[in-house]
Amino acid sequence: MSEAEEAHPVVLFDGVCNFCNASVNWIIDRDPKARFRFAAQQSEAAHALLAARGVNLPEGDPEGILLVVGEQVHRDSGAALRIAGGLRSVFKVFWVFLVVPWFLRDIVYKFIAKRRYRWFGKSETCRVPTPEIRSRFLPGS
Repeated sequence: MSEAEEAHPVVLFDGVCNFCNASVNWIIDRDPKARFRFAAQQSEAAHALLAARGVNLPEGDPEGILLVVGEQVHRDSGAALRIAGGLRSVFKVFWVFLVVPWFLRDIVYKFIAKRRYRWFGKSETCRVPTPEIRSRFLPGS
């Protein structure tokens, strides 16, 4: 594991989900040190990153967010809470919810994830980052 992989965890998100894209913007706004990097789960960059760790994505629509930290891949509520813990000040408090068993946390997470397209909509294509934040996205994403 390289220092860059440890210093810059990668958030893999559903690139066509409006809620997920808004979440990426929210993370970027609260990550002034530009610690997190991003890639759409539908991208070649995401598939290569996961394949190198022995993880295959299910066919069809992604079901949740993934966080790659070095060789570890965190899913769903575990990924979301670790991301919140990596943000500035008040959001670090969400880290404590990792003590709640994952199967209980994921009930709420999966409830929202299964309804995200209905509630927030879906784009026809994956997000294209603006030039200002392009460096935060993996090449090929």
